[in-house]
Amino acid sequence: MARTKSPNYEAQQQNILENAARLFAEQSFPSASIAQLAELCGMSKPLLYHYYRDKSHLLFDIADTYVDRLVGIVDEAARQGLPAEAHLRLLIERFMEEYASSRHYHMVLVQDVKFLGEADRRQVKAKQAGVVAAFAELIARLRPELSTEQVKPVTMTLFGMMNWTFTWFRADGAIDRAGMARIVSQLFLHGVYGCGEGTDHERAFEGAPR
Repeated sequence: MARTKSPNYEAQQQNILENAARLFAEQSFPSASIAQLAELCGMSKPLLYHYYRDKSHLLFDIADTYVDRLVGIVDEAARQGLPAEAHLRLLIERFMEEYASSRHYHMVLVQDVKFLGEADRRQVKAKQAGVVAAFAELIARLRPELSTEQVKPVTMTLFGMMNWTFTWFRADGAIDRAGMARIVSQLFLHGVYGCGEGTDHERAFEGAPR
């Protein structure tokens, strides 16, 4: 007979996922153990296996759940019907906010997806490709003179700017998250000479040391 789910099953599963994301981010997927995770969650290993069959199952759920959140941001922004530049700025702001608030999930997605099995990795990568394509489409609309071959590296340069900001950015520093997103937008769209000029640029640097 199948074991019935407890009333707090989903809450407990979410707790495991949060702790697993933190553990994998801090130690890397290969180095982290189920025993460590069970201790973090305050449960036995057999009970943890009631929720997840193994580490790979956990890794897939972390990555897939997180990418689904990014897809949701893309879809929500698209529904607003903004002009291309405003649309791209909104995506940059929302993505950088998500990266900051889901730092451990983001680190796992960046560094550990390669350890997934082929089918699971393919599913996560397909969703990631859809996210990248949404950004690439906006960039192509803004710069129609760029060839398809040029749009891809330009798009990945933007993701490089966004993806790694969390490694050094301090939310309690002179510039807040929204200000940092504006800096990235201006730097990407108008170059370093565009930063610090005009109202939008000046707002981005408000409170920054001179």
